[in-house]
Amino acid sequence: MEVKQAEFIISAVKKNQYPKDNFKEIAFVGRSNVGKSSLINTIVNRRKLVKVSSTPGKTRLINFFMINKKFYFVDLPGYGYAKISKSQKDSWRKIIETYLTRREQLKAIILLLDSRHKPTSDDVTMYNWIKYYKYNVIVVATKIDKLSKNQLNKNLKIIRDTLDLDSNHKILTFSSLNKFGKDQLLNEIEGIIEDN
Repeated sequence: MEVKQAEFIISAVKKNQYPKDNFKEIAFVGRSNVGKSSLINTIVNRRKLVKVSSTPGKTRLINFFMINKKFYFVDLPGYGYAKISKSQKDSWRKIIETYLTRREQLKAIILLLDSRHKPTSDDVTMYNWIKYYKYNVIVVATKIDKLSKNQLNKNLKIIRDTLDLDSNHKILTFSSLNKFGKDQLLNEIEGIIEDN
């Protein structure tokens, strides 16, 4: 799949602010500073479609982007950032949960994990939650340019074991720096959009 058109549509907090046109949606979720904004910008061939912040935990809204006039990419607030208050954490959790539990248009969730680190308890909770609600899940290990091949293979095994992934569940790898993994991720997304 090639992304020929990508356009910001709306930022939402409440359900009544979500788009009402019934296009399919693919959501991106992960810890703050996992590289979510950079990944989305890379796969849509736009440097500044999604704002990349130097301060983790900056995205506090659900952002909808129309792709090829056919479906949405949905950028969810990053989780797990330590330097925020409990009330902020709770409100973010509520925003994410409201979207994820009640959105029929949602066809897959792309869970981003930093390839350099073992998944956190927040990552495990998010993965189990996605499975519980029976969504398609694509696990993507980001920032792979920062690791040697040997270290990456070791860390992918740690990710697989920590999430308790089936042996047939692929972990995609991605680097925004050199665009490695871009085509494979877009092909996975295309398959899901066409099958659902």
